[in-house]
Amino acid sequence: MSLVLHSLASFVAAAAFGILFNAPKRTLLQCGISGMLGWAAYYLLTAPFNAIFATVSATFIVGLVSLIFARVYKEPVILFSVSGIIPLVPGGLAYDAMRNFVENQYDIAVQLAAQAFLISGSIAIGLILSEVMNQIAKSIPIRRAPRL
Repeated sequence: MSLVLHSLASFVAAAAFGILFNAPKRTLLQCGISGMLGWAAYYLLTAPFNAIFATVSATFIVGLVSLIFARVYKEPVILFSVSGIIPLVPGGLAYDAMRNFVENQYDIAVQLAAQAFLISGSIAIGLILSEVMNQIAKSIPIRRAPRL
């Protein structure tokens, strides 16, 4: 039941950010699906792996889904990828790091800030990996059977 609630919340968050991002109304469903799939992957991979690997994998999935949606709906990839990564952004972690800095708890603050930085970097790596896979797939020539 928890995965369903998390998926629903991430769908709403990604679609709402699509509205803030001025996405066309006909693409809001796809923006929400992109965010929901990314968060579901993150949620499922966090338990067996660490948050960094889960974030890279989830962002990779968001990137691939965004590329597919961009081709199918003839919209820019960034429309779906930016909305899709919003649930993965470590805003709460960055807030906790800043709060600990203000409260002079520097040891905890540095640890949380480093983790937020690593998760932010892993978001970038996941998007880059999906784009590299897309470029590799485009460069592979398609062989067709000869006509008789």
